[in-house]
Order: sequence, then structure tokens, then C-alpha cells
Amino acid sequence: MTRTITYCQAINEALLEEMRLNDRVFVYGIDVGDHKKIYGSLNGMEEFGPDRCFSTPLCEDTLVGFGLGAAINGLVPVNIHLRMDFLLLAMNQLVNMVANYKYGSGGKLRVPLTIRAVVGRTWGQSYQHSKSLHSVFAHIPGLKVVMPSTPQDVKYLLKSAIRDEGPVLVIEHRLLYDFAGEVQSLPSIPLGSGRILRSGKDITVIATSWMNVEALKAAEILETAGVDVEIIDPRTIYPLDEELIIQSVTKTRKCIVADLDWLNCGFSAEVATLISEKCFGNLDSPVKRIGFAPTHCPAARSLEDIFYPNAADIIRAVEAKLDLKPMDISREDFYNHVNKFKGPF
Repeated sequence: MTRTITYCQAINEALLEEMRLNDRVFVYGIDVGDHKKIYGSLNGMEEFGPDRCFSTPLCEDTLVGFGLGAAINGLVPVNIHLRMDFLLLAMNQLVNMVANYKYGSGGKLRVPLTIRAVVGRTWGQSYQHSKSLHSVFAHIPGLKVVMPSTPQDVKYLLKSAIRDEGPVLVIEHRLLYDFAGEVQSLPSIPLGSGRILRSGKDITVIATSWMNVEALKAAEILETAGVDVEIIDPRTIYPLDEELIIQSVTKTRKCIVADLDWLNCGFSAEVATLISEKCFGNLDSPVKRIGFAPTHCPAARSLEDIFYPNAADIIRAVEAKLDLKPMDISREDFYNHVNKFKGPF
């Protein structure tokens, strides 16, 4: 059966279904019990009572440590963080404890801890509420990192994360919450599997999270000029579906990585290195990378629009790669989705 639901509804369905299947699954975190229900993703949780869905004090380090303790004692915790930036306050627990525990116990202890972390632009979030940081967490052995960009993917990757021996970090872009898409009934989507979001023959664009929305918009506009763009959504940052990327780049011979992050020492550099090592003889030109401006995110909307890359940046990069004359894109609205945002509450 195929239905059309929003990204937020897909998250909600995944949680409700897993909690009904397994009474060891519980949800907790800052503002989890609030009437806003984490943008609506926790609607219907009253079914499980306050023992399985509850708010906590504001202390990220304690929250992750609590999840670790629950996980190694047979429970399946889902910890929610409204902003990725402040998950940095739990780095000791994540890096020195959670990621290491299975290894340190000789494989005797599982850590089925899922962490939902929200990222993404809106307006005026500035430098303390704008980071993505997925490459930081993907750098650590023992942590799996997922960045779904469609309702279908977020539903089934979240379910896979909850069922995994973990720990798994699921990164959700807040502007995706209202996006609707088709969701089919699937047995699962395994962690570590990427997806061809759009097939094409002229150039490969590898995009993460919200940048897939921008890449699809760019591909739509470029198609009017006869350019056929292939878009690869890795879906899981670690483990990474390297074979899918290699196959696409080998076919198109040109590649752009559009990452929702800074470029220095990030995921885009990792992918560019992978392609250089595995596809060097098939490349017509070096890999081009697109990401955040190399500075801190400003609060002013006009400057924020410059800080974050969008479809226009991808279009210009594709044109340069293919040695094409720049298109007239002056009438295109590249901030339509951002303009629809009416506030965090």
C-alpha cells in the first residue's frame, strides 16, 4: 500500500509502531511532554503513559548517560534533542562511553540507544542553533549516523535505528517536517544503504539531508536546458554506501557533493577522497564541493541566505562542470520553502 504523508507523520508512525511492537521502547528528552509534541512528531504518545514518554531536565550529558544505562540493562531508549548544537554537551558520554561500550565489554553488552537530533535553518537561529555536525559523529567508531531526506526514508530508517544494536544518531532537518511524500509498506530499509533519488547521465550530485531538496530543484531547472542530473542520497552517513556512489560517478564521470555542513574536514571531503581513490581514472574533472560558508551563521535573514547553499549554487556548479553558458534564473524562487516557515512553535 502507498500513502502520502509528511516527514513529521512518518516519524510519528515509526515511533508508535515500534512502541506497540516492543514494550521496552521508550521516548524521553527535553520538552518531550510539552504540548507542542516536538513539532507534532510525538502525537498520540498518551497511549503509552508517562513511564514510556516523558520530559526531562535540561542536561544533555545526563540524558545520554541515562540512555546508556537503560540500554545496557535491556531497554530500548529513544532520546530526543531539539538542537544538534547542544548534543556537543554530551560528547563525553557519546564518544567515551556510548560508542565504546560494546567494544569494551567484549561484545557482551548491546547499546540499542537511538538519538533523534534536529538540525536546519529557519530564520534568525544564528551561530548557536545552526550546526549540522554529522561528520563529527560519523568520525567516531561505534556510532551510526543517519540523515533521511524523505518521509519514506525517515520512517523506515528510524525503525531500523530503534531495532539496531546501536547506538544510532538520526538527524532530522526541521524544514523537512512539513514535506509530504509517498510512503510504501516495506519490511525495512537497512542502515548503510543509499538511494538514487533521481537517475541521470550527465553529472552526479551527492547530497545530504535538506540539500536533496535543493538538488532536486536544481535538476528540475537544469532539465529545461537539456542537462540530465543524477542525485544520490547516501541516507546513512556512516556506514556509507560506497558502492552506490562509485557506480554513479563511474557512469557520469563528473561529481558535485552538496553537503549540509562546512567543507573543511567534513563529509564532503570524505566523499571526494573516496571518489578520488576509487574513480580517479573515470573522472573528467576533480570533485566539486558545496557547503556552508566558512564562517559562523549570521542571524540576519539576508546574510543567512548567503551562508546556506541552495539550488542556485548547485546550478552554477553544474554549469561550470559541463562548460555551459549560465542560465537566466533570476525569476526562480530559491527560498520558497524557507519563506513558508512561520516560527518554531
